[in-house]
Amino acid sequence: MTSIKPISLLNRWIQENNDLVRKWKQQERGDTFIQDQDQSTLRLYSSEFHKLLRTIQGVPTAADHVQLELTVVYNACVLSLTQMQYPEAELLLIQGLERAQGMVGGQPLVLDPLLFWRAALKSLGKSVLYSSTKQLFCLQWAIWLSTCKLKAIQDFQEELSSLSEELVTGMETGKSCVTLSEFPETPLVVLEPRELRDLLQICTAIAQGVELLSEGRSSEALSILQKIFSLPAPRTLLANSHLLSGLCLAHMGCLQMAVQCYRKALETDSHCVCALYQSMLIYRQLGNTKAEIQALQLLHSMLMLPRSTETGQMGSNLLYPSLLLRSQSLRRLLLVPSSLSILHSLALKSVLHGRVSEGVEHYLDLLATLQSGDQHTVHAEGPPLPRLPELYLEAGAALLLARRPADCMALCDEVINTTLELLPEKLVLEEPVGDCDVELGSADRLGSSTDQDRLGMLLWSGTALLLQAHCQAYLKDWKNAVTLYTRSINLLVKVQVKKKGFQPKIPCVDIVGSQASRLNTLQRLKGLSLTGRGISFTQRDQLREALRDLQLGLQASPECVNAGQWLGEVLWRLGRKREAVSCWEKTWGFAAESSVESLPLYLQDLHSGPTLDPTDLRHRIEKLTHT
Repeated sequence: MTSIKPISLLNRWIQENNDLVRKWKQQERGDTFIQDQDQSTLRLYSSEFHKLLRTIQGVPTAADHVQLELTVVYNACVLSLTQMQYPEAELLLIQGLERAQGMVGGQPLVLDPLLFWRAALKSLGKSVLYSSTKQLFCLQWAIWLSTCKLKAIQDFQEELSSLSEELVTGMETGKSCVTLSEFPETPLVVLEPRELRDLLQICTAIAQGVELLSEGRSSEALSILQKIFSLPAPRTLLANSHLLSGLCLAHMGCLQMAVQCYRKALETDSHCVCALYQSMLIYRQLGNTKAEIQALQLLHSMLMLPRSTETGQMGSNLLYPSLLLRSQSLRRLLLVPSSLSILHSLALKSVLHGRVSEGVEHYLDLLATLQSGDQHTVHAEGPPLPRLPELYLEAGAALLLARRPADCMALCDEVINTTLELLPEKLVLEEPVGDCDVELGSADRLGSSTDQDRLGMLLWSGTALLLQAHCQAYLKDWKNAVTLYTRSINLLVKVQVKKKGFQPKIPCVDIVGSQASRLNTLQRLKGLSLTGRGISFTQRDQLREALRDLQLGLQASPECVNAGQWLGEVLWRLGRKREAVSCWEKTWGFAAESSVESLPLYLQDLHSGPTLDPTDLRHRIEKLTHT
């Protein structure tokens, strides 16, 4: 009777372990198991395995119990890892192996993790527990990978490489402490060790490749990543391997080869949005605007789709790749802007490259989404969107280019009405020592944060009035155009800059140039407003006033081609033809070298009013030269 008791107890524990594993796998295969939505079930099963383990460890260590105990340790540890309970998982491994070491009569194991595993693998390597030890070593590998301890993995590279043939599931025939006939069932595991090993090999190669890539060692990273393609990688990891290979090639300057890798990534996994985003960046770098816009359109459509929950890899919902690949380096490499940020880029790029009607619709969709609060911005962090008033102004500029002045004026009215009561009578900013850039609506070191908010209000309102004046110029209502340009100028000149110990003064080109484009937005707006008013005065034959404004406009914004051309026109009409010719030639020379695409859309020279034909101007110059 006494000889049967341990076997009966052992069978009961095996049955309890196997029942838990079968129930888990049935739950895992069910349609209801979704990551992050069934954490309570996960905790329940984890608790049950821990309870069983405590029961087994509550009796003295016996040879016929140890392999079962290590199997239960394995199952409990896997579920702890799934919940990212890394210290608890490591403690389970250490306690289990220490008890196993005591059973085979080995020396006590040291606490240092590297020395611990080296001693455990050596002392248990020739025992019947070697297979179970290897399984648990895989879990230590998973912990190191999840906690980004790649150095530890590298130190055990030889031992990890040997797992390919030695790792088996469950207990091995001929090595068991008792014969198979004494076991009604073999102890089951929640995750097949071979499956875990394959996943760890792939994720480790990715992690090592990412670190090398982040260190600028692109060629070495590419060599490691290429090894993944010979492994049984699941679709998502294979796609990420193609993507990372493309990033390596892009850093090496092989842009076309990088695009091919990104294409393979998308063909492998159509949800690999980062590959599409990286392709778009290369098209932008190559100047292929058509391909860039197409990529932006497709990327926005993909980001608007409901996010699919990460399913299990290689048939498991337990240790999926995102639990194993947690480095900040990888996160940065896979960063994709939000759908709203992509939609903004698409709208702006479309307008700047002649697809104005498409760009307008994208802008209106963007504003509607922001107003509704239905924002698909969770996909990833990325560059922030411009402030809402700036988006209104960009959309207004696009509407003006689309020949919809009434809609443009309506959007600008929204900005003006919002800022009207917040506009200061005067704004004096203290100029700090050192250079710093100023962008419309951005945080800035020039003055206090309150001053910057007030400056932003002035710039937004001044820009809205400028766009409305452009609309009147488009409608050839020169009187109202002059009025609105004047209102814009009057707002912008409220801003003054003072140095410590000096009197305040109106910002000028010298200040902007010496301080690395400080207040460049303000200067650009003043230049455009003065130029617009000068052109309007020209249409009303007020040439003296036009000459004054155009000269001031060119002084405030020297790169404004429109101001240079119309200044020459006014000089020509005033009989100062040689000066007009000089002005035109200087303007054309500058136009060939300058690009303002980096400016916000509302700071572009929109040419909404009358324009001059350069061919006609050249004919005039030729006629003057031959007389």
